[in-house]
Amino acid sequence: MGRANRFLAARVKAVAKGFDNLTVDKPSITAKMRLTGNPVRPNVLEAARLPYPDFTGGVLRLLITGGSQGARVMSDIVPAAIALLSPDDRGRLIIVQQARDEDEVRVKAAYDALGLVAEVAPFFVDLPLRIAQAHLVIARAGASTVSELAVIGRPSILVPFPFALDQDQAANAALLDKAGAALVIKQTLFTAEWLADAIRQALLDREGLEARAFAAKKTGIADAAERLADLVESLMAPEDTE
Repeated sequence: MGRANRFLAARVKAVAKGFDNLTVDKPSITAKMRLTGNPVRPNVLEAARLPYPDFTGGVLRLLITGGSQGARVMSDIVPAAIALLSPDDRGRLIIVQQARDEDEVRVKAAYDALGLVAEVAPFFVDLPLRIAQAHLVIARAGASTVSELAVIGRPSILVPFPFALDQDQAANAALLDKAGAALVIKQTLFTAEWLADAIRQALLDREGLEARAFAAKKTGIADAAERLADLVESLMAPEDTE
């Protein structure tokens, strides 16, 4: 739990938690906690209806995203990792990557130099659909990202943002890690060599990817908005009917 929420928690009747592994060292606050999940957008719920994609033509669909602002580490590491793969392995990839405005040109150029057609953009308005279409997602571990991966049910490689004061992204990622749905790697260890090996393993282990997708789906809370609304209503004082 972050500092602001810890400060406010002592003053409220209930604490809605987005993830089951949220903990705090004060029993009085723990007693107030109710698991609701994080509400997700309607287009996430629509994407969650799509089955895990098959491996038509033997290709692996990769989605790389770094949150709403993008993540430079993805632009630095992912193209370099793809370059370490054999031409045969590279030819079996379909790549969709989010890159910051200032990184977009160099990321596109890196893939062009490898002879790959990759879709690179600073922002995808249909990101939930892109998640659903992916066999594997490489991402940060913000609360929204982790919640959407879980509700849609897709395997992931998560690189938590390392500079957060309360290390909230590491805690978010731990949920999918424990469920067997994600590989979690510290940014300091997230190298091109490590990622290239992880992609090679993914190309060889289609059944493992499907199992991780199923594990992610099991952790998702699709009705979080309803749960949160019910919790709020339960705390409201009954109207005075006199």
